[in-house]
Amino acid sequence: MPPYAYYSGYGGYILWMLPIILLSALASWAVNANYAKYSKVASRRGFTAAQVAELILRANGIHDVSVTHVSGTMTDHYHPQQKYIGLSDGVYNSTSIAALGIAAHEAGHAVQYSVGYGPIRFRGSLLPVANFASKFSWILIFVGFLLSDMVALAGILLFGVTVLFQLVTLPVEFNASRRAVAVLENGYLDSDEMVGAKKVLRAAAMTYVVALLTSLWQMMRYILILFGNRSRR
Repeated sequence: MPPYAYYSGYGGYILWMLPIILLSALASWAVNANYAKYSKVASRRGFTAAQVAELILRANGIHDVSVTHVSGTMTDHYHPQQKYIGLSDGVYNSTSIAALGIAAHEAGHAVQYSVGYGPIRFRGSLLPVANFASKFSWILIFVGFLLSDMVALAGILLFGVTVLFQLVTLPVEFNASRRAVAVLENGYLDSDEMVGAKKVLRAAAMTYVVALLTSLWQMMRYILILFGNRSRR
């Protein structure tokens, strides 16, 4: 029996996705567990997350990016077009180890844009195409599996753009975390506090790894189904 004959079936789909489902659950648990633990541990030096973000920006000569409060939990982000770092309810005014790690990470993204970090520029150029691909690749794949292998192939190739976007996201996120660690070690957190900050940042980074693996797994399954359809026609 050829591989696609099994993995394109429902039972094969469950087996195919089971490792990713488990990894995704583990990554989500690690993020929530580490955030819950270290968001309750106040840093000794008393800086708030908003202050840390502001100080990192100014230390890098960035004066056109603001630090603002955004609602929600773990909704922290950097918006390069609107030039602001958004820190969530549990982060903005917090002095916790977790909050400082998150703020420094988001400030790291602002620094990446300021210094012209290659991967984040490339990711930015991919973003409009990736947004289009995430919305319409599924339609092409579904219609193609029903009507035309060429349409399905076009959908799979378009889906590949979202995979590429996720792949480029990895060095962007890991680099922002490395920048955050380097800054926090230099006057914001003591060495024992850095253990918690690193755990929070590593757990968050793993969610991007799992997202990429999920998309790669899904893309491979589409390819196997396409081969299966061609062999039956």
